[in-house]
Amino acid sequence: MNSLFSDELAQLARGIRLVVFDFDGVFTDNAVYVFQDGREVVRCYRGDGIGLRALERVGLTPLILSTEVNPVVRARAEKLRVRCVHGVDDKLRALQNIAAEMDVPLAQCAYVGNDVNDADCLRAVGFPIVVQDAHPDVIPLARYQTKTRGGYGAVREVCDMFVEILKSGKRFS
Repeated sequence: MNSLFSDELAQLARGIRLVVFDFDGVFTDNAVYVFQDGREVVRCYRGDGIGLRALERVGLTPLILSTEVNPVVRARAEKLRVRCVHGVDDKLRALQNIAAEMDVPLAQCAYVGNDVNDADCLRAVGFPIVVQDAHPDVIPLARYQTKTRGGYGAVREVCDMFVEILKSGKRFS
């Protein structure tokens, strides 16, 4: 899937307007540290912020969509200046509502996920993407799988991919 970014996938990427990211396992390495008092800490990759700004500069809108009800998700989204919808029970319904609100057809949405709770969204969008260490059940749903694991620059890789395609249209591996 990743040996060479095909002309077909480049064309698909050129039609995207909204890039939706799951949080846990995409922005994070899917691990959580839990303190005795219940507070949680996750690990994120700092370079993602630069990638998200570059994504916006080429006209794409990033968004975080998460089932987690966790202040960490909201805090990271605020730090990154990215709209975040979290604490949702039905990710697909939330994605459909967000896309409709933004007047963006699902065919013009990319979704970046990593696990089985992302499957419905991956099936529904025009450009489904999974991270390198995604659950085996969702890998076949993707049109692109990152070379980078979640939490280690996968978000940045996705952003850089879109920027590269939209700026130059060149092929890369």
